Amino acid sequence: MSSTLRNQMLAVIDEVNGEVAERGELIECIAIALLTRKNLFILGDTGQAKSYAINEFRKRITGARQFERLLSKQTDEEQLFGRIDLSSLIPGHVPQEVLAGNGEYQACLQSLADSTDDEAAESAVSKLESLRKALSALYGGTPRMITTGKIPDSHICFLDEIFKANDGILNSLLTALNERKHTNEGQTVDIPVISFMSASNEIPNFNDPAEKILRPLYDRFDIKVVTEYVSDRQARLGMLRRKQTATGGNAQAAISLDELERMQEEVKSISVPDAVNELMDDILCELRKAGVHVSDRKYFNYTPITQAKAWLDRQSEVSASQLLALKNYLWTTPEEITVIEQTLVRMCQNPLRDKLDNIRAMALDSLDQLKADRDNKKAMIKFRGEFIRLYDMVADLQAKAVSASETNQISAFLDALEAMSREAHSLMGFTYASLAELKALQ
Repeated sequence: MSSTLRNQMLAVIDEVNGEVAERGELIECIAIALLTRKNLFILGDTGQAKSYAINEFRKRITGARQFERLLSKQTDEEQLFGRIDLSSLIPGHVPQEVLAGNGEYQACLQSLADSTDDEAAESAVSKLESLRKALSALYGGTPRMITTGKIPDSHICFLDEIFKANDGILNSLLTALNERKHTNEGQTVDIPVISFMSASNEIPNFNDPAEKILRPLYDRFDIKVVTEYVSDRQARLGMLRRKQTATGGNAQAAISLDELERMQEEVKSISVPDAVNELMDDILCELRKAGVHVSDRKYFNYTPITQAKAWLDRQSEVSASQLLALKNYLWTTPEEITVIEQTLVRMCQNPLRDKLDNIRAMALDSLDQLKADRDNKKAMIKFRGEFIRLYDMVADLQAKAVSASETNQISAFLDALEAMSREAHSLMGFTYASLAELKALQ
C-alpha cells in the first residue's frame, strides 16, 4: 500500500480539522464516506458548521465535479438532473456529442476548413451532409438530457435539507442514492457520484403517514453523524480568534480524483479476520437484545466502514478497535447512539475480557442454581454438563489467543472456573475431578 496516498488523506483531514472546532468525528466520517463510496447524513442544529466542514473537505478533492443544492418543496427535477435538449427532438438533428465523437465526420470537417478551392470545399460539404444524414438515421429522434453541472455530471453531491424535497422528485433521488442511476424520457444513465452528503437539523417523523414516505431515502444514508455546538471554551476562543484575524481557509493539502480512486482500491484490499466477523456477530446479537434495530443489510455490509478506518489507522487488517467506527453506521434514531456506543466500547476495547465476563456470569448462574437445588443429587449432573460446555468455550478462546497477555488472562480465568467447580463438588459431597478430566470422560 502507498503510504503517500494515506498521508495525503490524513493531511486533508488534519487541515480541515484546523478550520473548524470539535468536528473531528464528522470530518473522519466524510473521509470514510469518500473512501467507501457511501452516503453521509449529518444531524445537527443550525450554525454548527455542518455545511462548512463538508465544503472545506470536498474542495480539496481536485478534478472532482461538485454539485450543491438547498432543497425545498419548490425544487424541481430539472434543477437536480438536467433538462431535455429540445433540439434533440427536431427531425434530422444529430446530437453534438455524436458529431464530436465520429472520426470520419471530424476529418471531413477539418478537410473543409483546410480546403483552398471551391471544388474541394463543395466535395467536403457534400460528404458532411451525407454523413450527417447517416448519423441522424442512427442517433436522431432520441430525447437527450442536458446534464452539464447537474447530478449526472458530478462526483460529489451536497444536497442540503434533502428531506424537504417534494414527492415528485423523491423516486428520482432514491434511485440516484441507491443505484447511482437516473431515468428520464425512457433513457437511463449511470451517475458517477462517489458520495451524496446531506445535512439537516431534524429527521422525518416516520410515524407520520405524510413523512413515512421519506424512510427509504433516509435509509440510503449509510453513515449518520450527530453534531453539537462547540462545548470547550478554549476551542471556542481559538476559533473566534481565527475568525477575527481572518486566518485559515487556504487549502494546501489536496487529493486528485485519480488518487481518491486508488485510495478506494487500497481500502478494499484491507483484510478482515474471522475473529472480527465473529465479534461483529456478537455485537449484532447484543444490540438486538438491547432493542436496537440493526437490519441484515446493515450487518452484511459493515465491512467497508471498518476497512476504511483500518486504512486511516495505518493497519493492514481490521482489528476490534476499528469496529468502534460503526457507532455512526449502526444507529437509525439518535436515541440509539448511547446504547450502541457503550456496547461497542465494552465489546471492542477488550473483547476477550467481555467474552470471559459473559462466561463467568453463566458459570456463577449455574453455581447459584446448584446451591438452590443442593438436596437433589441429579443437579450435579446438570452442573457438570454446563461447566464442561463453558470449559470448551474457554479452550476455544485459548486456541485463538494472539498474545501472551491474552494467554495469561485465559489461564487465570481457567483457574477461577476450576475453583468454582471444586466448590460445587465439595458442596454436593462428590469426589473432585478437574474440568479436563471430566471432559475426557465424556
